Amino acid sequence: MMEKSAKIYVSGHKGMAGSAIVRELKRQGYSDIITRTHGELDLTRQEAVENFFMEEKPEYVFHTAGKVGGIAANENAPADFMYENMMMAMNLIHAAWKNDVKKLLFLGSSCIYPRLAPQPIPESSLLTSQLERTNEAYALAKISGLKYCEYLKRQYHMNFISVMPANLYGLNDNYHPVHSHVIPAFIRRFHEAVQKKEETVTCWGDGSALREFLYAGDLANLCVFLMNHYSGSETVNGGTGKEITIRELAGLIAKITGFQGKILWDVNKANGTPRKRLDVSKAEKLGWVYKTELEDGLRLAYQDYLNHPVRAER
Repeated sequence: MMEKSAKIYVSGHKGMAGSAIVRELKRQGYSDIITRTHGELDLTRQEAVENFFMEEKPEYVFHTAGKVGGIAANENAPADFMYENMMMAMNLIHAAWKNDVKKLLFLGSSCIYPRLAPQPIPESSLLTSQLERTNEAYALAKISGLKYCEYLKRQYHMNFISVMPANLYGLNDNYHPVHSHVIPAFIRRFHEAVQKKEETVTCWGDGSALREFLYAGDLANLCVFLMNHYSGSETVNGGTGKEITIRELAGLIAKITGFQGKILWDVNKANGTPRKRLDVSKAEKLGWVYKTELEDGLRLAYQDYLNHPVRAER
């Protein structure tokens, strides 16, 4: 168990997952939380990361920092996604090992699993077949991070664990018109359509892809739970065990934002992985279950978007 007074470093605290973890830690009474912005600490620079760990000596680490984006962003800049995410993971995990961090949690992504993995996807599906092409570079970087944690545990008995969440959404999301994921992209697009009184909104693909979504606040609760109750070698899936088609998701967000026009589909654009639902039985057996239903979480996310419109330009 993490002591309430322990020194805890959360990387990527400005992002959706990292900020949610900081809020959850504070809610549970943890008081000594260390954070650094990208300007203060560039995690792709090994010397800077090692100096930070030597100076601050955090006892526990949540690594959530990363370069993230949707299908378009991943397809347009695979080299950037691979390099930045792999360098951040390797530098931070290595420095944590060298400085005797008591426990580290590495945050991955469900895109690490094969494109045609069995459904729901068990943790054992990792590296059993081909990855989804559109986010392969990002997936490879995340796989490297979780495997490095696994190898450090095996070779040096470090208490480093990893969690693979379903598609995340929630407060403090990124609503960039090109670099965002599907939920923030839909929220922005439908909201702007309402504001401009547009009669149609065009979405990518044919809407048939199935996805599972996890509210970031629930993920944060899971991460703190795992840091206190799990020390296994294998990663742990985090999700709801429920799925929805992208077409249904678009309709739900249209309703929440008040869009009453027609939704069109550009079938010349990629759908991505056809289906991706996680097997969350391991987390459930450990004693954790999600709390936020999708429509409730979407309403919270939309209200957060309305309260912080500047995030749309990140």
